[in-house]
This record gives sequence, C-alpha cells and structure tokens, in this order.
Amino acid sequence: MDRDLEFLYEMGTLRYIPRMWQRFLRIDGDNLAEHHLRVAWTALFIAKHEGVTDTDKILKMALLHDIAESRTGDVDYLSRQYVVRNEDLGFEDMVNDTVWEEEFHDLYEEYEKRESIESKIVKDADNLAVDFEIREQGYRGMEITKHPDWLGQRKDLRENFLFTETAKKLSDAIHTSDPHSWHLNGRNRYNGGDWKKKPKKA
Repeated sequence: MDRDLEFLYEMGTLRYIPRMWQRFLRIDGDNLAEHHLRVAWTALFIAKHEGVTDTDKILKMALLHDIAESRTGDVDYLSRQYVVRNEDLGFEDMVNDTVWEEEFHDLYEEYEKRESIESKIVKDADNLAVDFEIREQGYRGMEITKHPDWLGQRKDLRENFLFTETAKKLSDAIHTSDPHSWHLNGRNRYNGGDWKKKPKKA
C-alpha cells in the first residue's frame, strides 16, 4: 500500500501547482486541482448531451488527464514553444506500482491518442476550462479578456480544435453568459427569503 499512499499524497499537491497561462491575466486563477474538478464536471455535461454513457471512464480520464504536471509543471501556449517536457515519464513514475497502474496507463494512452469519444470529450472540457476562467475574470474587470486577439484565438480554438458539437455550443454560451446568474437568479434572501418584498396591502 505504500505506493498507493504516495500517489494519494501527490494528488494533494496538485492544489499548489499554478496554471501558467494565468500570467497573461495577472490573476490568481485555478490551480491544477481546481482545474481537474472543473474539467470533470464539464466533461460529464458534454457526455450527457452527446449521449455517451461511460461516465466512469470519463471521470477517471478527467481526473488524471493533467496529473503529470505534478512532476513537470504546466506550460502555456507561449512557453510550450521553448520547453520540452517528459509527461509520459512523469505519469509512468506516478502510477507505477500503484493499485491503478494498468488501468490508468490504458486511460492515459487513450486520452493522448484522441481517438475515442471519451478522450475527445475530456479534451474539449480541458480547453473550455480556460473559457470559463476568461469569462469570470472579465467580470472582475480584466480588460485583456476583451482583447480582440485573445478572443480571436478562443474563436479559432472553438472552430478548429473542439471535437464535439456540444462543446462548440457550450463555448458560445460561455462567452455570452453571466457568471453570477447562478446566485442572482437562484433562491436567495431577495427572491425567496426575508428580504423579499411583500405585496402591498390593498
């Protein structure tokens, strides 16, 4: 069980690893652990709309898709041009001799090949995680999120790099959505609680 415990401790360190693209917005954005959580939920959403039922595989693939960055660190679209990483070796060293070794090796290879619908869904969710953050940061006043070149890159990604129709529709919806609608329109003190305006007596 020693290797399994080491793996579980290492998974805890994902919350200390920043995502490099944040430097362009100068934000305290999602760390690697938070990124995995959003990817998992987004992948489940896409799978539901695409009629893909093997959510067990999708969840596992989403939870492991970037864990090698625990060893290699993250690179963004700029640093990727200069840095050579060995994510395959990092992933192998992480899962070897754990109870998940064979299963996770197979899932990792499947994800990297991008041939199965499950791997395509998880990659779509991975790409859309940035769009969610861009929209959120725009509402925090980050002007770069409105930069035409930046928006152009995200549009190009939508048109040329997303695999599923659901992901493409979700991308469009994200860029016109209000990140605050979930609590403003949900049950709260104003519309369902003690601050709700009572009708005036006739």
